[in-house]
Amino acid sequence: MRKIVLVMKKILLTMIVSLFVTAAARGQLTLTIEKAMDIAQENSPALRSSILNLERYKQMLIAQQAALKSRFSLDLSPVSYNRNRQFDNRLSQWYTNENFTTSGVFQVSQPILRTDGVVSLVNRFGWQTNNSDVNGVTNNNDAFTNNLNLQISQPIFTYNRRKMELNQLELNLENANISYAIQRLDTERQITSQFYSVYMAQSNLTISREELENVQKSYELIKDKVEADLAAKDELFQAELNLATARSSVEASIVRLENAKDLLKRTLGLPLGQELDAVAEVNITPVDIDLEKAIDYGLNTRLRLRQREIEGEELDFELTRVKALNEFRGDISLSLGLIGDNSNFGRIYDNPTQNPRVAITFAIPIFDWGEKKARIRAQKMSREVYNINKDEDKTGIELDIRQVWRSLENLRTQISIAEQSVRNAQLTYDLNLTRYREGDITGMDINQFQTQLSSKKMAYTQALIDYKIELLNLKILSLFDFEKNEPVVPMKGL
Repeated sequence: MRKIVLVMKKILLTMIVSLFVTAAARGQLTLTIEKAMDIAQENSPALRSSILNLERYKQMLIAQQAALKSRFSLDLSPVSYNRNRQFDNRLSQWYTNENFTTSGVFQVSQPILRTDGVVSLVNRFGWQTNNSDVNGVTNNNDAFTNNLNLQISQPIFTYNRRKMELNQLELNLENANISYAIQRLDTERQITSQFYSVYMAQSNLTISREELENVQKSYELIKDKVEADLAAKDELFQAELNLATARSSVEASIVRLENAKDLLKRTLGLPLGQELDAVAEVNITPVDIDLEKAIDYGLNTRLRLRQREIEGEELDFELTRVKALNEFRGDISLSLGLIGDNSNFGRIYDNPTQNPRVAITFAIPIFDWGEKKARIRAQKMSREVYNINKDEDKTGIELDIRQVWRSLENLRTQISIAEQSVRNAQLTYDLNLTRYREGDITGMDINQFQTQLSSKKMAYTQALIDYKIELLNLKILSLFDFEKNEPVVPMKGL
């Protein structure tokens, strides 16, 4: 075990030294998993899109809340001139009317969220000069007018549209928050997987280069033996083939590494031309996981279940709208006001006129050929489908957690086996390397032992990485971090 750890540390140390040496010359970005996540928070296209969507719903809710406050407006008509020739039906005669006005309307409207009504205070002020010519007789009027009204408009026998719209925007914002939190967790999983893919590709490249170095030494050794007539030329031919294969393996490892880097750079939102290297400590401490605890947290704090509940509430909103199709509804309008007019502005209300107005209107559907009933039935069926899917989601969450838990338990065993395999492969290689130097086995044989050792090392590292990723999957599924033994709060600070 100690020898395995020393070998792994040697590989890691070689990588770190190489990174720091080349970084100064080539401007490389040295990445740890923590630094990768920090970069993703700023540059990841998926996260940026999710943040913009979240901000959009925030602004929509702010706008709707602002619309519930008093609205002030002022409409001005500085100049209006009109001259018409018209026929008076009452007197059966033609007359010419000339009118010049200037006016303005100041209005304060206050929506009432509780009742979906509107209270308005409207003041219309103006001045006009009016001339009428009837059969050569001219009548003139120059006067100021002011019309002050208090108006109330209230719908009845229907649902509160304004309140429902506000509630829906609040749900949209909550859903956007949840989507952003889920995106962060998914991005963490994606980046972790891609980061370790880069790390594994780097490790593969390091091991391939070590193999090439060993094969090169074997080739030189067998070449010396052949030149000294201590070995057959067949072994030299095989050594040359092994050397070419090792070089090809290094080139293939470089290709896989560059491809893995490009995928990670794309996820992080980095330029594809950016040079980077992944540095990681692939060590694990096996974690004891309480399956029932993981399931309880997964079902009680699962973000996607809340998204499903929001979907159900939106279906209820839609059902309310469908039921209002061709509905029986009414409107009450009440207006109280005073009109004053006078040629003297200061005496405009000396002789005011009251102008009350009350109106009650009803919209009464008569026959719609069954449209409303059919739409209501269709919406209720959508709700039943939602209920089925909601139950399936709960079952699916528990199923996913159980599968990940079983995978973690199996990986603990696989790690133990892989660790023993590396130990055995290392001992086997060391023994046969001595035999090879003494001429007891051929270069082909020692190459096979070298390949076996490299394969066992990579299998061990891959098992460690698989365990880390599955542990992250369990954290995302249950929203509980069993490594830190604390709940995950993905929406904190949103």
